[in-house]
Amino acid sequence: MSSTATDSADTAPLKRTPLYELHRARGAKMVPFAGYEMPVQYPTGIIAEHLHTRSQAGLFDVSHMGQIRLRGAGAAGALEALVPGELQALAPQRMRYTLLLNDKGGIHDDLMATRVEDGLMLVVNAACKDADLAHLQARLDRGVTIEPRFERALLALQGPAAATVLARFATGVERMPFMSAVEVSIAAVPCSLTRSGYTGEDGFEISLAADHAVGVAERLLAEPEVAPIGLGARDTLRLEAGLCLYGHDIDEVTTPIEAGLAWTIGKRRRTEGGFPGAAIILRQLAEGTARKRVGIRPDGRAPAREGTAVVDPAGKPVGQVTSGGFGPSVNAPIAMGYVDAAHSAEGTALAVVVRDVARPARVAPLPFVPTRYYRG
Repeated sequence: MSSTATDSADTAPLKRTPLYELHRARGAKMVPFAGYEMPVQYPTGIIAEHLHTRSQAGLFDVSHMGQIRLRGAGAAGALEALVPGELQALAPQRMRYTLLLNDKGGIHDDLMATRVEDGLMLVVNAACKDADLAHLQARLDRGVTIEPRFERALLALQGPAAATVLARFATGVERMPFMSAVEVSIAAVPCSLTRSGYTGEDGFEISLAADHAVGVAERLLAEPEVAPIGLGARDTLRLEAGLCLYGHDIDEVTTPIEAGLAWTIGKRRRTEGGFPGAAIILRQLAEGTARKRVGIRPDGRAPAREGTAVVDPAGKPVGQVTSGGFGPSVNAPIAMGYVDAAHSAEGTALAVVVRDVARPARVAPLPFVPTRYYRG
């Protein structure tokens, strides 16, 4: 989730984040992404950036994501009517990954929700943020005040050295639990900090006023462990971590159960329902689904990209790749996709049709590399 979203297909002028000039000054290759000009890579290249994040710390510009504040004592209860997660029991300064659902149980968007004073802070996907805002405005109780904060910057510092680096600026952050939040000052700039991210590594996301973003980013990049990282490596990192990309691995016609996201449905919600598509989703939870999201490991070195057909050993179509490429940490091609439930067991022999040739593959466990979230 809180990662990236589908490329913008319209012809509107591209927007720029507050870090645009910083990216250009550091030699980034800029590309259109979700309506923005974003850095896909820096001169060192995607593989080097990926491996640096896994070994030290990478700084990502994710200011294109949508930040939305919900104010009001009933905000958590009101949002629960639109998502399957348990939010009312969420402790102050703790956060949860959840899903906006449509009436058929499909995923309208995935998001992060943090319990803050007098309400919730949401981070939604870039390409969905305007639609999400309209969705919330149309459906939330009028007692909840909705404040879009799309002008704010958002940085992600990810990797095993992230806590060490950030503790030089804000003492004590190294002890924050995973999926928690705190208000801190970084280089004398007020920031909202969460211990979270979408790379599979330990790390933090830093929300701050746009006019301070460059200064804070430059201070972090001056630390010896930190390098700027583009969207290309962000995508390979989240794929290795088995994390879904909205508009690719999950969408309006995919349910949480098909996507392997049943863990997002709280225990009380499984009993009470009360969220969009609950009847469909709870039935799938009990009876299973016709298709499932799985990890796929192609044999050989040819990657299976999004849209690649998946067939059984006899050549019968059984699914499709939704995300795929080369995994730098795995040093091999990796993919995720949906296959018929009968072919979803770990180790099942499959084939991926790459350049009109059916190449052997197998169902692999997710994630492809162990996650290293901080548990204390």
